[in-house]
Amino acid sequence: MEQTLSIIKPDGVVKGIIGEIIKRFENNGLKIKAMKMVRLSKKEAEGFYIVHKERPFYSSLTDFMSSGPIVVMVLEGKDAIRKNREIMGATNPEDADTGTIRRDFGTDVEKNTVHGSDSPESAAFEIDYFFKSLH
Repeated sequence: MEQTLSIIKPDGVVKGIIGEIIKRFENNGLKIKAMKMVRLSKKEAEGFYIVHKERPFYSSLTDFMSSGPIVVMVLEGKDAIRKNREIMGATNPEDADTGTIRRDFGTDVEKNTVHGSDSPESAAFEIDYFFKSLH
């Protein structure tokens, strides 16, 4: 079984849609292996998004991700990475398919409600970042 990391971003927590998002994952065959709510410091957000350090959006993204609580989850299932990304939808909510989390709840590229690992390598790094004890 494949594992991936999913984050409900601060905008999703504020909107009170944690349960709705979890329901979408579970209804699509993904099981929650671990879950917790945390509040990242700016430094922790910078460490998590280090792969984007040279990108122009790095500072605003890490500001946003440290602006309030987030819910981090390890999702497990067959093709979990691909399935999670399908359920989330395209990064830009305007480009996301109808019925995806980002289309239904996101407001822009940054405040797009959820994050998900994009490869087995990033999933391993991201899961370890929040759940060292699972590896």
